[in-house]
Amino acid sequence: MALRKTTAMKRRSDVPQMSEPQELAGLLRWENVEIPLRDGTVLAARIWLPESALSRPVPAILEYLPYRKRDGTAVRDELTYPYFAARGYAGVRVDMRGNGESTGLMLDEYLAQEQEDALEVIDWIAAQSWCTGALGMMGISWGGFNSLQLAALRPEPLKAIITLCSTDDRFADDVHYKGGVLMNENLGWAATMLSFSAAVPDPALVPAAKERWVERLEAMPLLAKNWMEHQTRDDYWRHGSVCEDYSDIEIPVFAVGGWGDSYKNTIPRLMENLSGPRQALVGPWIHKYPHFAVPGPAVGFLQEALAWWDRWLADEPDEDGDSERHFAESAGRYYIQESVPPAPMHAFRPGRWVQTDSWPSADVEGMTFTLSDRGHLSAQASSLSEPVLISTPLTAGVGQGEYCAIWTGPDLPTDQRADEAFAASWTSEPMAEALDILGQPQVSLTVASTTNAGQLTVRLTDLRPDGGSALITYGVLNLRLRDDPARLSPVQPEEPMSVIVGLDMAGYQLPAGHRIRVSISSANFPLLTPPPVRSDLQVLPGEPQLTLPVFTGQDLTDPLPKPAAASGANLTTHRAASPRRTVSTDIATGLTSVTIEDDLGDVTFEDHGLRVAQQCREEYTVHPDDAGRYEANISWRYQVGRDGEFNASVISGYRLTCDEDTFYLQAQQTARWDGETVQQRVWDEQIPRVAS
Repeated sequence: MALRKTTAMKRRSDVPQMSEPQELAGLLRWENVEIPLRDGTVLAARIWLPESALSRPVPAILEYLPYRKRDGTAVRDELTYPYFAARGYAGVRVDMRGNGESTGLMLDEYLAQEQEDALEVIDWIAAQSWCTGALGMMGISWGGFNSLQLAALRPEPLKAIITLCSTDDRFADDVHYKGGVLMNENLGWAATMLSFSAAVPDPALVPAAKERWVERLEAMPLLAKNWMEHQTRDDYWRHGSVCEDYSDIEIPVFAVGGWGDSYKNTIPRLMENLSGPRQALVGPWIHKYPHFAVPGPAVGFLQEALAWWDRWLADEPDEDGDSERHFAESAGRYYIQESVPPAPMHAFRPGRWVQTDSWPSADVEGMTFTLSDRGHLSAQASSLSEPVLISTPLTAGVGQGEYCAIWTGPDLPTDQRADEAFAASWTSEPMAEALDILGQPQVSLTVASTTNAGQLTVRLTDLRPDGGSALITYGVLNLRLRDDPARLSPVQPEEPMSVIVGLDMAGYQLPAGHRIRVSISSANFPLLTPPPVRSDLQVLPGEPQLTLPVFTGQDLTDPLPKPAAASGANLTTHRAASPRRTVSTDIATGLTSVTIEDDLGDVTFEDHGLRVAQQCREEYTVHPDDAGRYEANISWRYQVGRDGEFNASVISGYRLTCDEDTFYLQAQQTARWDGETVQQRVWDEQIPRVAS
């Protein structure tokens, strides 16, 4: 990643004047500030300031996203940025080009153009009379990605970042591939962005909103095609992956994640490889900010963030830091979850917080088990003397849960026994004493495939005394990318392959009396798209091993603060959000379908009158033996309007099928303004299967 240091532009004497600010008890809020870029594009921002910043400048916190500031992130923005503004920071929430009220077009995620625009935005903010010239960046998911990417470019005003639920390696951990296997979430996210990017600029802020909207729709990219054309870790994925050179990042990094989120493996890599001040915080949460996340306990993330900004953005930073929260320059705080019966969602996970002073930590020790004969997971030296068949129907895996749980629906892993019935399993004796697992377990073994392809899913589960099997963590591997995710390694039928499968990082207490189970499957539906053909596997004789990271250190000595936030957005709810997840099997055909219905609700934002409703339906279908009968269909419906002024709607959809050699990708989008169809597009693409 090319480095780019800048000096902030000459300080401006003006404050944003696009509209009169709203006064909010000592705060000022601008609803739509235009930030001009050198190429003529104008990005739209919401800005919160302490009123005193007009005479006494303050540092600024930037969040930079493709989701509409007007309504897409408005609820969480109103919980967050007034809180910071009341405590001496400007909050600047910017929509990327081609989104919300910003002009221009967005053609893909994490493009160099996106980062160049952000560098100009940083310069613009630093030059404002209400800003000291010092900035922090913060964001979850997309905003967490680009916080890392901008830190690696080293703009001079950027002094520290907080990155939540993000990754340093776009191929390894994002929503496209896992272990080199194409995920169904790749299509799900492409369909989500096809709808989200079709959001209408608010006519109350943009006089030519309809025309700008139609121009945007006509240039809408087919993102799934972009991502599916890159089935190995090539230059496309290396761009924007800060792991290519961690030394590019010199400023302090606070990395936050959750055990219920898909991006947790980023945390140990950042903690191990960054050289500057860094902190880690990992709780039980799904893909949400920790001050309103589930499963609980939620924590006072805003207080933690404020301490971070006070430490690194103040005019005269306190070199000693905040002793209550920042106990070492590479410190980590991790939540060790207690064992509970598996459920599709938890409101709360009991557990306790522990701490480390570095990562890897001297307080984490490896414990080795052998996958031995008769399905025994042995803590003693032993071996596997006979091959073990793994013959998993392509319909198995429905207990896995959602790859990235985000909408708070029934998306967490359920009881694993049904999926384990179609796996090869090894189970330990009951634990004599409790084990605290903290880190990334690893399984090493030798396998052979019946075909020229193959997938491995390795699950580590807590076999409870009541018979339930709770997922602790799991890992996936595409055998065609077993040696290097950037290079194809051909699979020869029946030929032995030595592989190492890294499982996702976990924080979990296995109680005394419980047993550990390792199960290995050759399919995982609907998490993964099926292999080109059903490919059964064998675990070959030898000494296949599980290495388990066991924490032996100390509990957190200083408790985390309780959640706090600003008062939030003023909403009227016409229809509450209502997520569903169902599994059905056609007994006559053998086809199994998983249907995910995410009704995001119907609300009016009372401050400006926009009414927004969104609904999504995903259906994934596969046959137990015939990979060619796989099909995915996803539809989104988006409606937005204001009483007496306008009403717009967009219906979007994707369909994916395949055979052994080709993916067949279709999509459609229809947009209407006051009942008139203003845009209709259809895509029909074929993508060769190279690796997945």
